[in-house]
Amino acid sequence: MVDEHTTQKREAASSFDESASAYLNSDVHRAGDDLERLASWCDGATRALDVATGAGHTAGAIADHGVDEVVATDAAPGMIETATTEFDVAGVVADAERLPFDADVFDAVSCRIAAHHFPNPSALVEEVARITADGGVFALEDNVAPPATELDEFLNEVERLRDPTHVRSATEAEWVEWVTDAGFDIEHRRLIKKEINYEDWVSQLDTPEQARERLRELFADPPDGAESLFEITHEDGNLVSFSNLKVLVRARR
Repeated sequence: MVDEHTTQKREAASSFDESASAYLNSDVHRAGDDLERLASWCDGATRALDVATGAGHTAGAIADHGVDEVVATDAAPGMIETATTEFDVAGVVADAERLPFDADVFDAVSCRIAAHHFPNPSALVEEVARITADGGVFALEDNVAPPATELDEFLNEVERLRDPTHVRSATEAEWVEWVTDAGFDIEHRRLIKKEINYEDWVSQLDTPEQARERLRELFADPPDGAESLFEITHEDGNLVSFSNLKVLVRARR
């Protein structure tokens, strides 16, 4: 019998197969100081892995930093095809929560803006700990929810409306707990905001009009504190942009 998590993963992989070219051209994924920072954290590695690589931007950036062997994994075959075509990296189709590698084989592992699609992100961290050699680096970035329950629920509802493969943006505190419980020492942690153009954001995944209408309603009447925290902007009554929160973590095995 196929469990709920397996079904979620299959549906997500199918969705991302159809969106590989959109992710390749996405400003959020293909550029930014956050991308450069994560790649730089892998400097000095000889063998690096980028988990849930999407279109391959992080894997490619790590390779550009002089890492000789970079492997990119993703559950969506179309993403791996895109990543290996566009960047000088190897590719493996794999579940981020069940990585097909031996223990202690990578000295750097990255995962950027992907884990909110995972049913069990703590399993990702445990897998990363298993395959990372002693002294190796885990470079993580993901969207996070604020600690306030109402704002957490608002953000995650917004994300799921735009993209049904979104499972949950965890809180920064949850990531700290998962990473340290897996045996990593956190060397650096930073919370950033990244501005999102609303029309580009919904167009990237061709979000249906019914969902877009609900999104406009939510952004027009957000809970207390959301307008300031997420920097929601309107012009002439139209939603223009907002900012989401991301945590960057460099941890040492």
